[in-house]
Amino acid sequence: MASCKSVYEPREDSTMLEKHVRQYAKGKVLDIGTGSGIQAIAAAQSKNVISVLATDIQKGVIDYCKKCIKNRKIKFMRSDLFRNVKGKFNMIIFNPPYLPRELKLKDLTVEGGKKGYEVIERFLNGANEFLEPDGIILMVLSSLTRKEKVEEIIKNNLLDFEELERQHIFFEDIHVYLLRKSELLRKLENKKISKIKYFAKGHRGLLFTGISKNKKTAVKAKNPKSHAFGRVENEVNWLKRLNKRNIGPKLLFSDEDYFVYEFIEGDFIIDYIKKSGRKKIKKALKNILNQLLILDELKVDKEEMHHPVKHIIVAKGKPYFIDFERCHYSQSPKNVTQFCQFLMSGRLNSILQNKKITIDRAGLVELAKIYKNSPNKPNFKILKKHILTGKNN
Repeated sequence: MASCKSVYEPREDSTMLEKHVRQYAKGKVLDIGTGSGIQAIAAAQSKNVISVLATDIQKGVIDYCKKCIKNRKIKFMRSDLFRNVKGKFNMIIFNPPYLPRELKLKDLTVEGGKKGYEVIERFLNGANEFLEPDGIILMVLSSLTRKEKVEEIIKNNLLDFEELERQHIFFEDIHVYLLRKSELLRKLENKKISKIKYFAKGHRGLLFTGISKNKKTAVKAKNPKSHAFGRVENEVNWLKRLNKRNIGPKLLFSDEDYFVYEFIEGDFIIDYIKKSGRKKIKKALKNILNQLLILDELKVDKEEMHHPVKHIIVAKGKPYFIDFERCHYSQSPKNVTQFCQFLMSGRLNSILQNKKITIDRAGLVELAKIYKNSPNKPNFKILKKHILTGKNN
């Protein structure tokens, strides 16, 4: 085994990883948490490798390796994961500390955080920015580190993975994983979207954020676990149409399995009402009602307007509707009337009363019925006036 006398003596996981480093190493290599330098040496000995940057958070480790390891291809540098690293690499190696803190080992080289995977999560959240489009990551995992949680983090960072090797050693299973950028991630990077981060997950879609032309964007892709068909295409089509009426976030571009739109930095409707004054709340409600009327006039049913707590974001006083995946044509759309139900809900009604905004429930029910039977502008104006002022005429 190639290594120098070191601060951290290589163990079974190191030798497992070393074997695969020798097989896959190429181009420019980054060895994160180099420890003994065993992986850096293995990579540097490959004729396919141009250079190796080996980093470690501990100054003593870097000083020791600089003294012990003499190889022109290898440069040693102190860094906490990617903090001091620049450039992109064809291969990134990571043999992380992965034992939970609850074991109370108090050893930086093996302790990976409270639950064991926190350091791995930080690594995976930053790795894409330093990996070439066709680059790979070689990484060690342990059965003690909630492997299913780590795999979830890998997927959330739009990386594909495969298990290269598994060994049962003493009280744990050791796994060597190979990670690559997913097809979706490569597509987004080809579109010059950078700093792509997981943001949220829904039943039918996964949401990421990124930077495009120095502006924050949102990326929505199909949730692989969802069996819903055509939701991405449906939402893209509706955004194209509704953007022409200034409804929804601005659609930037799309593909068959994802679309990218302007990220709305604001507050969900309930949070906005809680933090805002009476005048601003009424202005936002007026804007929301006007947008809902447009949807009704277009014979479009957005759905979820009876409980839109995650479907309306208010940014700089302007409400935006989001999530149009269930949007569809309807001869009897119910956007306005559904929102009336929301206004009469106990939770929201209580918040509005604290802001000195009173909703006359009986009056609103009656006016909503009239609008439902005859959805025209005069009836809408009476309904809106009742909501905003408490008056019917």
